[in-house]
Amino acid sequence: MIATQALHEAGQRLWLDSITRELLDSGRLEHYITDLFVTGLTSNPTLFDHAIRRSSDYDASIAREAAGGLSPELLFFRVALEDLSRAAGLFLPVHQRTRGQDGWVSLEVSPLLAFEQPELTVEQATMLHAEAGLPNLFIKIPGTPTGLRAIEEATFAGVPINVTLLFSTEQYLAAADAYMKGIERRLEAGESPEVPSVASLFISRWDKAVEGQVPESLRNRLGIAVGERTYRAYCELRESARVRRLVSEGASMQTLLWASTGTKDPTARDTLYVESLAAADTINTMPEHTLLAFADHGQVGPLLTREEWESDEVLEEFKTAGVDVDGLATQLQREGADSFVKSWNSLMACIAEKSEEVGAAHPGV
Repeated sequence: MIATQALHEAGQRLWLDSITRELLDSGRLEHYITDLFVTGLTSNPTLFDHAIRRSSDYDASIAREAAGGLSPELLFFRVALEDLSRAAGLFLPVHQRTRGQDGWVSLEVSPLLAFEQPELTVEQATMLHAEAGLPNLFIKIPGTPTGLRAIEEATFAGVPINVTLLFSTEQYLAAADAYMKGIERRLEAGESPEVPSVASLFISRWDKAVEGQVPESLRNRLGIAVGERTYRAYCELRESARVRRLVSEGASMQTLLWASTGTKDPTARDTLYVESLAAADTINTMPEHTLLAFADHGQVGPLLTREEWESDEVLEEFKTAGVDVDGLATQLQREGADSFVKSWNSLMACIAEKSEEVGAAHPGV
């Protein structure tokens, strides 16, 4: 049994953190679904920027949409939804078989909205969800303070949300609270509470941030410790009276998702974060190279449990070494949002340039 199958059977869902037209056209995504037990897919502005900038696969679509006079932003969303609609179709059997618990794809709102008025994020999230018309599409909203208000409102509006850019237990719990408030408001309004959601906790960026600043004994241990601590909070929340009440009313529990699980340290095991954060009732979305590495030589050991923890001691060691964990979580969220803004601006420039190029090459399209 390959490691991806073993992890799947242990109760953790494996999603792919990648999207390109070539991935779809080549049949690789179908292979990953059939043979590597991949059951979902995530995307972000950086992934699409690389995919569109580095190939001509999108030129025909861009030319067709540009002929309609769309802005670069709306043009991008149309093109992105072409890819995500195809991927969603491949995952639809999983989605139906699991009654909506799995088989999702994700599209992110403009990261320019991460620290803007929440109403703008909700408006765009609702528009994208309606335009896509897909039963298994999550709209990604960053879990920033402004984003939290948008998450509650979008959930209340019935839009399935993937909360992205979470870095700490506290940020995760705030996102879970925003989601539950949206569900509670739906129940009060007589609406269905069946609005699924996932909460994405970023892992590897923690260790990259403190690289060279802590003793060698703490190398590549901070992200895992934060993950373990958050998993404990996740387990406790699932057993809380508040969640039990919502579940009894027909709601789904927001699922914890491990994001940024590719190993950034070339001296570390390339499957480090996948193996360390194997846990039932969670999701791990991983880059393509990490998925292939784990399928090739990954190992599934003991799963995370609530009973045995080293994370508290490890986090204390980091504090002793001078790491302000709480402050770093805020910094990482801000840097993550800024990074997506940079990719977004690069992507919009690329779309504008390609619109002109392909328009000249395909007049009348």
